[in-house]
Amino acid sequence: MLLLPQPLSIRFPSIRFTSPTLRHYLIFLPPFSATTASTVTVTTATSSGDSSFSSSSSFTSKPNDVDEEDEDEDEPSSPTWLDPAEFQLAESYRAVPAPLWHSLLKNLCSSSSSVDLAYALVSWLQKHNLCFSYELLYSILIHALGRSEKLYEAFLLSQRQSLTPLTYNALIGACARNDDLEKALNLMSRMRQNGYQCDFINYSLIIQSLTRTNKIDTSILQKLYRELECDNIELDGQLINDIIVGFAKAGDPSRALQILGMAQAIGLSPKSGTLLSVISALGNCGRTVEAEAVFEEMKETGLKLRTKAYNAIVKGYVKGGSLKDAEFVVSEMERRGVSPDEYTYSFLIDAYANAGRWESARILLKEMEASNVQPNTFVYSRILAGYRDRGEWQKTFQVLREMKSNGVEPDRHFYNVMIDTFGKYNCIDHAMTTFDRMLSEGIQPDTVTWNTLIDCHFKSGRYDRAEELFQEMQDRGFSPCATTYNIMINLLGERDRWEDVKRLLGKMQGQGLLPNVVTYTTLVDIYGQSGRFEDAIECLEVMKSAGLKPSSTMYNALINAYAQRGLSDQAVNAFRAMRADGLKPSILALNSLINAFGQDERDVEAFAVLQYMKENDLKPDVVTYTTLMKALVRVDKFNKVPAVYEEMIMSGCTPDRKARAMLRSALRYMKQTLKS
Repeated sequence: MLLLPQPLSIRFPSIRFTSPTLRHYLIFLPPFSATTASTVTVTTATSSGDSSFSSSSSFTSKPNDVDEEDEDEDEPSSPTWLDPAEFQLAESYRAVPAPLWHSLLKNLCSSSSSVDLAYALVSWLQKHNLCFSYELLYSILIHALGRSEKLYEAFLLSQRQSLTPLTYNALIGACARNDDLEKALNLMSRMRQNGYQCDFINYSLIIQSLTRTNKIDTSILQKLYRELECDNIELDGQLINDIIVGFAKAGDPSRALQILGMAQAIGLSPKSGTLLSVISALGNCGRTVEAEAVFEEMKETGLKLRTKAYNAIVKGYVKGGSLKDAEFVVSEMERRGVSPDEYTYSFLIDAYANAGRWESARILLKEMEASNVQPNTFVYSRILAGYRDRGEWQKTFQVLREMKSNGVEPDRHFYNVMIDTFGKYNCIDHAMTTFDRMLSEGIQPDTVTWNTLIDCHFKSGRYDRAEELFQEMQDRGFSPCATTYNIMINLLGERDRWEDVKRLLGKMQGQGLLPNVVTYTTLVDIYGQSGRFEDAIECLEVMKSAGLKPSSTMYNALINAYAQRGLSDQAVNAFRAMRADGLKPSILALNSLINAFGQDERDVEAFAVLQYMKENDLKPDVVTYTTLMKALVRVDKFNKVPAVYEEMIMSGCTPDRKARAMLRSALRYMKQTLKS
């Protein structure tokens, strides 16, 4: 396995916080007056001539005029061999204190146009031994290069001296600002190994970068949070807000609420955007009661509620199926003088579409026009998604025509929904035609587009074309995300290409993407379905060692894999491990367990699972009863099948085709037995 365990923690013990007023950025000395700094700037730039300042390229490369025996010297030699005029100029600056040079360098670095001059200044100061705080000079330059998106030059510069806490922090900050998270995290790890403590500002920058690039993941945040705890680093208001937003964006509102409560307990007030992220995360998880509580808290604290705040709570209600509550919130926002926008209307239209209230959706579209809110592509995307989810994919073209008749041109998001709609109903040619149309209109695909295309080809059995699209995606300059790799891992696993699976995992981690819960679940599933149970268990253990909590879906896949091969004892062990990890057994897991006992001809244990379900308020479904009937048929207890079928009907389950076929088989056998 190429999965590298990441020692993360899922605990969130107490941690110290500081007042938000104590936030600082780089540990620079206090700036001097602009007058003094500008004086030095003018004098240096005009008096030195063309013999004292070198270019940035020569500064970051090894000097050619240095003898080999001098290369090992820590300090440059005294410049007595220089031109007398230059030597005299250097001596005239001997009395200038180091803080003034630092201030001048910061002023030069404040503009990208003068970064080259800043390079030359540092080179000149080193050449004449005029400033001995070179560590600070290097960190200022690295910081400036990071801001100017010159990360390569920053790394070249860092190699001129041993890395110190100051230069480490400057490099990490430069990487985070340029969204090179792999380098930033590696540097942070090296820094800790060397016994240095990372600046908490860099934690903020890294979390912001993770959020900005949509690479935020609970496991990474847990690791960063534990480091903050272990190093006893005090948090300021900005970092607290970043952590809360990070957990919310990662789909972990419970931890976001926990950090929010800790911050409020010490008197720190979260930003309105932070609270909106928490409300959205709660709404996406269907926890609308808690979302509304945070919403009411925003009211009580005097934060001005804008349209975005109302949209967050409306979206939560719509996702949870509480249409009346969503309508009430929209009515309240109108009473408070807050105007609904296109997203407000689109959420309601989406809800009406899901409820089959098409007339209400059309009325709302007319209301949008009356309110001078032009329906946008997002609104039409939601209408199209509603048709897709109801199986009415043929209406895709109707939505497109209506959209264009209203003067709204499709965008990338709309085309992505179109491609997904066609892909879900195996209309692959339509999906590719939509993709070609998208390109012909000058609309560039994104990672979602490529993932949708690859996935729909994979699910339709067009494996080779899916792999071609995966390669084409990279050839066009798009970096695969974790979802892309998860799709490809699933594809390769179904084709029993295990070496390619390991190679792809290595490539994924080399790109700085950590395997997430979906990755491990996919691996457990494909290994289990192929009977490679040792690999499946290894994945489970690696996942736990990485600090990730296995999901019910993962255990369902493992139990089902054992069941398919009649390994009932192993299925029971997996079920027990699931319980030990604090996961509540689902109907799917229990049905798989019944199937395992049935395959192993252990019908008594299969019915014991049914009793367990009843005792734990888990309602058996049609699959439960059908699987039980199949278990009875396997052990030739046909006479008991009708009773199970009758219990299924009495419990409110509607028999499906498989259940009816199972009953007919049992009755046919019983009839033959009576005749004989």
